[in-house]
Order: sequence, then C-alpha cells, then structure tokens
Amino acid sequence: MITKLPLDFKNKMKNLLGDEYEEFIKAYEYENKQSFRLNLLKGTKEIFLKKHTFTTSPIPWIDEGFYYSKDDFPGKHPFHHAGVYYIQEPSAMTVVSLLNIKPKDRVLDLCAAPGGKTTFAASKLENQGVLVSNEIVQKRSRILLHNVERMGIKNSMITNEDSHKLSKYFPEFFTKIIVDAPCSGEGMFRKDPNCCDEWSTNNVLKCAERQNEILENAYKMLSPGGQLIYSTCTFSPEENEMAIDKFISKFPDMKIIELPLLEGFSQGRPEWTNSQNPDLKNTIRLWPHINKGEGHYIALLEKDGIPKDIKPTSNKTNLDKKQMEEFNKFFKETLNISIDDLLEDGILKIFGESLYLTPYQLNTIELKGLNILRNGLHLGDFKKNRFEPSHHLALALKKDQVKYSHNLNSSNVKKYLLGETLDVEDSFNGWTLILIDGYSLGWGKSKNGLCKNHYPKGLRVNK
Repeated sequence: MITKLPLDFKNKMKNLLGDEYEEFIKAYEYENKQSFRLNLLKGTKEIFLKKHTFTTSPIPWIDEGFYYSKDDFPGKHPFHHAGVYYIQEPSAMTVVSLLNIKPKDRVLDLCAAPGGKTTFAASKLENQGVLVSNEIVQKRSRILLHNVERMGIKNSMITNEDSHKLSKYFPEFFTKIIVDAPCSGEGMFRKDPNCCDEWSTNNVLKCAERQNEILENAYKMLSPGGQLIYSTCTFSPEENEMAIDKFISKFPDMKIIELPLLEGFSQGRPEWTNSQNPDLKNTIRLWPHINKGEGHYIALLEKDGIPKDIKPTSNKTNLDKKQMEEFNKFFKETLNISIDDLLEDGILKIFGESLYLTPYQLNTIELKGLNILRNGLHLGDFKKNRFEPSHHLALALKKDQVKYSHNLNSSNVKKYLLGETLDVEDSFNGWTLILIDGYSLGWGKSKNGLCKNHYPKGLRVNK
C-alpha cells in the first residue's frame, strides 16, 4: 500500500475522475499483480504448460501471458536463464499485443529498454523481417542487449541513439513502430513507490514536450501505410490524449485506428483535451481499479499510403577465405542445419573478430556513424585458427539443430549455472548444446565424458 502519493497528483486525479476518484485511490491499497509472458521463439505454450511448476492463471487478453503467485520466483528459475519467458507487467504486455506485427515486418522499438516490448515484438516476427531496438540511455541499452540475447532473438539490431539522429538513417523505413514513451510514471506508483518521489507537475509538462519530439521523429521513420503504436504508463492527459491530439493535428496523414474494448479496457477521454476530438475515444486507458494491471495509455495510428517494399542491394559477405573455412568447419561439426538454411535469414558479416548474421533489410542502409551495440545474431568469434560460438547463438538454437546436446533438469542444472564442469555419459567430443528440460541454455565442450562449462562468467549464479 502506498501512503504518500503526491498531493498535487491526488488533487489532479480527483478533478479529472470526479465520482470515480474514490474507487481509483482505493486501488493503491492492494498489491500489484505479478506476471510473465512466454517467449514463443523458444517453444509453444502447450509445451511450457506441461513443464512448468508455477502457480499460474492466464491473463485474459494476452494469449501467452500468465499471472503468477507471489510465492513463485520465476526470475530465479533456470527457465529465466534460458529465455523461456519475460517477466513483464500485464498492462505493458498489451501494447505489442494490439500492434498487428506479422513475420517480415520491419519493426522499430524506439524507446526499447529494458526489452519487454522488443522481446514481444520479436516473438511476433518469428525471427523473420527486422527489428531495430533503440535506447538512448547507454546503461539501459546494455540491459536491453542482454535481454535480446537471453531470448534468442536473431533479427534485431540494437542501437544507442537519440531519436532525431536515428530518423536520418531510416526515412520511411519501418512498417511498424513502437513508441513506449518516457513519461512521468504515474501508472507505476503502486508497482514502484519510488516513482512518487520523482513526480511533479513540472515534470509532467517536460515529459509531454519530449514525447512530442519523439513522436515527430518516429513519424519520419514510418513507411506510408505503416502503423505506429504509442503508449505511456501515466494518467496525465498532457502525455496521453493531448499528445496524440497535437500529433495528428500536425500530421493529418496520420489517423487513429480504433482499438478493441476488451475486458478491463476503457476508452480514451477526449473531454480532457481542448479539441475534444471524438476520435480520441478510440484510444484506450488501463486503470488499476478496473484492470488487473497498472496504469497505461495506448493509441494506434496509421499513416496514409502504400507500404514501401525494401529489397536488399547485396548479399555479399565480408569474410575472407580462411575465416569462411574455420566457420564451415565449426558448422559441419556442430550443427544439423545447412549454411543455405542459415543464410535465408541474413548475411554473414564480420566486425573485428566477431561474426554476425545480419538481417538482409539492413543491408540497404548506410549505417556508418550509428552507435550500434548489436547487428543481428552474434554467431561467435574467430580465435587463433578456430571459431568459437557465442552464448547468443546457443540461446537461438533448438535441440534438433545441433549434433550434440546434453539435457539437464531442475535438480541438476545449478551445477552448470555455477560454471562447474559436467559429467556426460555420451562419448562424443565437441561443442555441446546444454539444455534445461529441452530449452537451450548455453554451450559446453565435451571430451572423454567431461563437458567443460562455457556459460558466461558474468551470468553465473552464486552458491
């Protein structure tokens, strides 16, 4: 329960909600709901339901979303290390669920850290098309990178840039854009009481200015015929209906698309704007006293026109002959898929000593000068006379895609997560995909019945 909501906030909400205010304020007496969303890149919901031991109940409007008991700790479970699910607040899941992402879309998540909406978008893309995930704050962009890797996403480029600079590289490029805008965080007061200390009326207005700028830059990157979904975790009209009203007034080729009023959803409030544009009713609000989640606002917009078709200009790799030989040797010894199958998803590109499978669509863009943390799937690194696969590759693979694997279960997996050597009964020698109940977890290297641990040191758990 929050006892110290900002007084100005309470007065503002009382003025806005009128008779509904008492019910709204009472919601702060209850604990927030805990939930996670399955990563369908790792496997189906049906398979997960047969394997998990959590106490769960489904989130009605998110097919792959589940509430879990406060007595469960899914963040400490090996499935979390394997990227089987992403712990995410239920209202936040709603944003991507309402954006009709299809495989082969070109998607931008403009304010992407820590990665909840990016990883959901990637699941919808099914590792096809391209996903550019951007975060302006450098420290947060590293968290984003870790989550993209953990979820085994192959087709994401991660950038650490200002939205204005990014717009110069991707004019009218994306068919779908997610703008989960930095906001005053009123909707998170119950989940994170520290947000109360950072709130002020002046900060609401500053956030609104920044949101207007971000939306304008997103507009420049949206293809004709493309869709943009805007969201905040705040209640302030200045950051929600008023921001959208100002945006569509400036860009009349953007129209509001009606969102479904599912159970627990509420219409947008045009009466809280100067124009009182009735189309704003087609946006939605999620209220903590109505919905089993935190506060959120969501608007879906579409740009007039026909989507642009982006075709790659070249599929030429920059590997030299020796590097290609070393990679081919690893590939044939370790994987059950062909290089031709691999190259259906992108182009082999080397940066320094690191090899990436980069999405074809990004080959049309001159990326020089862009601050890129990751361009596609990090396959591994060239060492002295050999190729060493990356942890990212391990998490992107499934059991049937490798020649050798070793399956652990919840009773013996901790030894691996601690970084210890494993005993293996199999007689094979070479790179071994380590699994937890069938889900890829990392690499080991087997020889004579022992498997050397290659789980990254920075990810290992404590005893």
